[in-house]
Amino acid sequence: MNTSVNRKSRAPYRTYATTLKEQIVQLESDELLNRFRASRKKLSTDPHRPIYHYVNPEGNLNDPNGLCFWQGRYHLFYQAYPPEDTRQHWGHVYSEDLVHWHDLPLAIYPDPEDKCYSGSIFVEENRVIAMYHGIEEGQMVAVSSDPLLLNWEKITGKTVIPDIIPDDKGRPYRVGDPCIWREEDGYYSLSGGFTDGSIFDDCRMAEFLFYSQDLERWIFLGSFIENDIFTLPGEDGAVPYFWPIGHRHILLFASHQRGSQYLIGDYNKVHHRFHVTHHGRFNFGPLRNGGVHAPSAFPDGKGGILVIHNINQGKNTEGWNHVMSLARRLTLVDEGLLQIEPVSAIEDQRGDHKHMSNISLPANKEILLDGIEGNTMELSAKLDCGNAREIRIDLLRSPNREEYTSIRFLKAGGLATSPEDYQDKDDSLVIDNSHGSLSDNLLARPPETAPFKLKKGESLDLRIFIDKSVLELFANGRQAMGLRVYPEREDSVGVSMCALGGDSILQSVDAWQMRSIYT
Repeated sequence: MNTSVNRKSRAPYRTYATTLKEQIVQLESDELLNRFRASRKKLSTDPHRPIYHYVNPEGNLNDPNGLCFWQGRYHLFYQAYPPEDTRQHWGHVYSEDLVHWHDLPLAIYPDPEDKCYSGSIFVEENRVIAMYHGIEEGQMVAVSSDPLLLNWEKITGKTVIPDIIPDDKGRPYRVGDPCIWREEDGYYSLSGGFTDGSIFDDCRMAEFLFYSQDLERWIFLGSFIENDIFTLPGEDGAVPYFWPIGHRHILLFASHQRGSQYLIGDYNKVHHRFHVTHHGRFNFGPLRNGGVHAPSAFPDGKGGILVIHNINQGKNTEGWNHVMSLARRLTLVDEGLLQIEPVSAIEDQRGDHKHMSNISLPANKEILLDGIEGNTMELSAKLDCGNAREIRIDLLRSPNREEYTSIRFLKAGGLATSPEDYQDKDDSLVIDNSHGSLSDNLLARPPETAPFKLKKGESLDLRIFIDKSVLELFANGRQAMGLRVYPEREDSVGVSMCALGGDSILQSVDAWQMRSIYT
């Protein structure tokens, strides 16, 4: 900690009124918002910039932070890099439906910390608490209580959990991205990190637990996770979010090696330990080069969890990079299985509609879906896979297949699931963008491969969201994938399907052209 360094941000800053009516008037002529509007207009001409996924108004984007609900509005914060001072600040948007997002001024600025890294938010009846990692200082806590969460005050004006230098094994703890919640006896916080080795090499993921009664003085309680046999050597536990889901608990986090994932288990409130029983991923390849990066999540009040991710760039783009995923709702189906669906409000963006049904897919013959095309589209397809070993859907397809991105369902193409019979295997879902672009400056990425299991007699039910340079896939409400794609040709908008190794039937397909959330 160096208190002699001037770390005050050079980005525009102002104090806002404390009533909603006054705040709305101030925002109409706000310096930052005027600049954001001009930047959005300029960047809107980029052919790869999405129209119904949230993208920040200017500059680069990184982790989403502090997704929450306050006084009738959803709020999302994010790692922003204003041009006057490209250190991390907390950017800020709000929404009434988790689809249409409205820019707000920067929320949290560095000082005394050097950079405002990631963190989370806990909402109380009369205030909102943000806890985040302040680089060169430690964990910071800021509070706000005004209608649009425009004014933030840092508790104590300095770090509440100072940075330390742990030993070679990561003991006693590492100070990293925090999350925060409250129980009857006070506040609890996790600090995401790793122990027993080097990150990206042989370390083990870890979450370090702290306790406070007043948000100012914190006590280290030890390592939080028990029985993690799931995460891999080299992974850490960045950007944690710990919440109840159904009758159990879920820890969402990201490793800097393999991206966003989750652990499901049971939380012992007496000993304050999380005993893990199940694990899953939202990213199925490297973290970078177009993968699903970091989550931000909070309870929906109905036993489920709402989560948004940032999805990394797969190509260097001028003036912007990452995008946010669609908001997803997670619910617990049984002890360790999640139902994963986009929030229903996304359906309000549907425009022109095309429906087709009962289309035969003869073995090994590509079938073009005439009249179904686009690069800002929702596609809902229901298939009877028959005796096909693979179903392939080519999207963003140019007429002669110079460019195309493939979604593939591989029957029994996954890992063995029974020690008694190695022939009993899971299915797999694949997104392959290796032929998706003729550009010469793409970042290479192997095909994204996710575990999946189609039940006996069950149709394959896919929802696919295409938005210029981002693709999201939801399969039977039990698996979700996301990836960046960058077709260069204007005619790379076609859709085709093919059943390999046997006949299949496309029972129905619905396609909607999606409307912009920015108009």
